[in-house]
Amino acid sequence: MRLEYFQLIDRILALSVEDRTIRTEAKVPAASTIFEGHFPGMPLMPGVLLLEAMAQTAGWLVIGLTRFERMPFFIGANGLKLRRFVSPGETLAGEASLVHEGSGFAVTKARLTGGGKAVCEAEIRFRTAPFPNAEFRAHVEAWARQLAFPLEVPAHG
Repeated sequence: MRLEYFQLIDRILALSVEDRTIRTEAKVPAASTIFEGHFPGMPLMPGVLLLEAMAQTAGWLVIGLTRFERMPFFIGANGLKLRRFVSPGETLAGEASLVHEGSGFAVTKARLTGGGKAVCEAEIRFRTAPFPNAEFRAHVEAWARQLAFPLEVPAHG
């Protein structure tokens, strides 16, 4: 997890086209300037960054299911529930499933767990659009390689 670059997912663990699901992993850094102010003496991962980690997990699912043809842009979240605090150094597991995709929109359900305990969940919504230019797509593909994202997504599974 690289908080300063808003890269909140460290690794793609599994992507299933058939089941329309993804699993990810992220390790919260043990130290970051974010924790100096959130909160002094009691460092906690900000809830908005937990939401972003779920959105990135779900976004990679949409990218995989559209075979890198469409880029998901976050447009909203419904039913966000923050279940417990997350401390520096924790490892989080992300999961997302596709509820709907079409007409330029995608709706997903996402959740994070840590140590087998629920952290948060939400319905995450995206506007999807073709990649705006080749440079942006190349940047996203390079990021995908860092995450061990399967660039050649199989048709089934």
